[in-house]
Amino acid sequence: MMGDAIAAIVFGILLLVVWNAASWPRVRRFPASEAGISVLIPARNEERNLSECLASAAQQGVSVQEILVYDDHSTDRTAQVVVEAAKQDPRIRLLRPEPLPEGWKGKPFACVQLAKSASCEWLLFLDADARLEPYAVPQMVFAAERTGASLVSFWPGLVLETAVEQWLMPMLNFVVFTLYPAPIGFRYMWPSLGLAHGACMLFRADTYHRLGGHGLVAQELFEDTVLARKWREQGERSLCFDGQDVVRVRMYTSLAEIWSGFWKNFYPAFRTETGFWLFLLFHAVAFLLPFAWAAGSVASGRPCAWAIAASAAVLAMRLIQCGRFRYPVWSALLHPTAEIVLLALGVSSWASVRSGRGVEWKGRRYGVS
Repeated sequence: MMGDAIAAIVFGILLLVVWNAASWPRVRRFPASEAGISVLIPARNEERNLSECLASAAQQGVSVQEILVYDDHSTDRTAQVVVEAAKQDPRIRLLRPEPLPEGWKGKPFACVQLAKSASCEWLLFLDADARLEPYAVPQMVFAAERTGASLVSFWPGLVLETAVEQWLMPMLNFVVFTLYPAPIGFRYMWPSLGLAHGACMLFRADTYHRLGGHGLVAQELFEDTVLARKWREQGERSLCFDGQDVVRVRMYTSLAEIWSGFWKNFYPAFRTETGFWLFLLFHAVAFLLPFAWAAGSVASGRPCAWAIAASAAVLAMRLIQCGRFRYPVWSALLHPTAEIVLLALGVSSWASVRSGRGVEWKGRRYGVS
């Protein structure tokens, strides 16, 4: 009976994944807007990524009127990279860091400083590892204008070059789109369905300043989706498009970077401890247990129908996402191993925060008691 219930839940999630894959709006069909745009890049120790990001922003055309980079107390050559790029393009300007106030996380404070210095009617915040497709930004602004949204995020495509990236990084989209009903979130402005990806977020400037912008999430590590939800709480429209055709990111390049990057905000992303443990239980039962049960039953010579069916449904979810997001098919076949890493990562993040050690990212430690 329990097995049948798990199988029914998994097949229900499969239907959600199919719906998301078929119905989540893309950006590429939109024409270009002629509105003025400020590209704003918070950067902390980003000398490896920043040159390509700046180059992709500079090629967007005349609608991008300024490209501002806030050097968030970097200890590498981030500032020098910006200064050198500014010699080639006068739209590029470096903002020197201000002391980080008590009660603020680094990225929200950097974004607020960038917005204060921006002069255009639209503000496009980019992470330094984001790469814009040619003339993508005017299309993004038109998407916002067409839908009447004052906050629009564009879920980027993932650049996956190494085997470990191809193995683990697709789990980011798997986690979101096995839980989040994108078509409903796109139609109804319920705060609980606000969604955003911090690598690429576009704001109408007057609304941003009126509501307080990133000041609304000053203490958040997981600031992007929280900001999208607060936007909706204020009666504004926030939307999240499938943006893989207009922006791409290579978030992490190694197992160590993947672990550190998600470890810092895995446990802090949850509002309650109960929610965190329910999430881990959900993944363990729905997306890992069927494989373990099916393997054990086949090995014993008594195949378990519900476990085999549920395992096939999970693999179907992964293969659908491979098709929609252009991931290698072999990564779907290794799903159980990726689930084990996800669960271990969550427990490690929880243990570090609850022990008082906190989590560290780019030289800053958060969640220390």
